[in-house]
Amino acid sequence: MIQLDSTFKRSPRWMAAALLAGGALALTGCGDRGTNTADSTATPPATQPSGAARDTGAAVSARIDDATITAAVSAGLAKDPDLSAIKIDVDTKGGTVMLKGPAPTAAAKSRAEQIAKNVKGVSSVDNQLEVKSM
Repeated sequence: MIQLDSTFKRSPRWMAAALLAGGALALTGCGDRGTNTADSTATPPATQPSGAARDTGAAVSARIDDATITAAVSAGLAKDPDLSAIKIDVDTKGGTVMLKGPAPTAAAKSRAEQIAKNVKGVSSVDNQLEVKSM
C-alpha cells in the first residue's frame, strides 16, 4: 500500500486537482456526437406549442391584458378631480370595459367613458354610470 505524506493529504491543491480531474472525466460523456445511436427514429422536439397549450396561453394573455386595461382605466379615473372622489367599478372582459357606479354630472359620466376609450387595448366601453348629485 502507498503511504501519502501528511502534507499531501491536507493540501487544498490536491483536493482541487482531484475534483477537477473527476469533473473532467464525468463531462467527457456529455458531448454531442452528432447522431443519436440509441433511437434513430426519435421525433424531434416540438417547435410550436400544441393547440391546447396555445389556447391556454392565449387565455392567460387575455386575462393579463384585461387586468392591465382595468388598472389603467382606474388610474385614469383617479386622476380626474370629479371622478377620483367616487367609487366607480371598472371591469374588463375581452377588451370591453364596463363602468358602473355613480357620476356627479353628465359631463363627468362622459369624461369617464372617454378616459376608458383612450386606454390602449380597449375595444369598447359599456358606460353604466348613473348621474347622481353628491
